[in-house]
Amino acid sequence: MARAAPQIDAYGGGGFRLNGARHDGSLLILDDQARPWPVAALNTLAPEHLADVLAAPRGAVEFLLLGAGPRNSPPPRAVREAFQAARMGLEIMDTPAAIRLYNLLTADGRRLACALIAV
Repeated sequence: MARAAPQIDAYGGGGFRLNGARHDGSLLILDDQARPWPVAALNTLAPEHLADVLAAPRGAVEFLLLGAGPRNSPPPRAVREAFQAARMGLEIMDTPAAIRLYNLLTADGRRLACALIAV
């Protein structure tokens, strides 16, 4: 039986609440599992921070939804180029908007990865 994608109940104070449990710091959600993610600011993001997403089997992840922090801003060029090379979609928005979209898309059964910089 497939695992259900975690739902993000709240955010702020440098972390998130998923399915009622508090997670401090930034998060990466892949294969319906949330894990700590060591990125605290968009300008420090590098392709190696997303290596597990980029290495996902074709079709396992439709795209990466990237919550860029308190304001929407493009990620570093190397990250954009890595996703182009992998032929994987990359959607970028501020973290609050990314959380809302993530919850909607996963409730609809979409298969995506989500990287969220804590606010």
